[in-house]
Amino acid sequence: MHRAEPTTSRRRDNGPKSLADCGSFASLARKADALEALDRALRQTLPSPLREQVRFANLRNNRLVFLASSPAWASRLRLMQAQILASASAVGACASSVTVKVAPQPPAATVPDQSKPLSPAAAAHLRAAAASSTDPEWRNLFLQLASFAETADSPENPS
Repeated sequence: MHRAEPTTSRRRDNGPKSLADCGSFASLARKADALEALDRALRQTLPSPLREQVRFANLRNNRLVFLASSPAWASRLRLMQAQILASASAVGACASSVTVKVAPQPPAATVPDQSKPLSPAAAAHLRAAAASSTDPEWRNLFLQLASFAETADSPENPS
């Protein structure tokens, strides 16, 4: 039995483009600036809690594409479709529909905690473990760890 090829309407323009197909850097920068200005103009019309939870992503084929941080925010944005299209028209963007995709916002950059030095008591326990160890490699590791202990004259532990 011969299996028929499924007929799909997959676009062939998906995926990465070659650098030559992207145009000049100046044209890409202009497009990015225009999209950023449209993002500011459209999100400015949204109520405050919604404004922080959505991002404008693109204007493609007369469709405004937004990214929402959760399905609940996506639903709220979809309810405002008429207002968004009116705002887009007011700023000169030609759009006839709004698409909202759920894409969690990237986590905020966190600064790693500075490692805290060991207390003198912890250093004493490490030295005791080193003294009781029969393995010279372990003994050296315990003593190295103990050397990271706070000293009595350090700025963190004034005396």
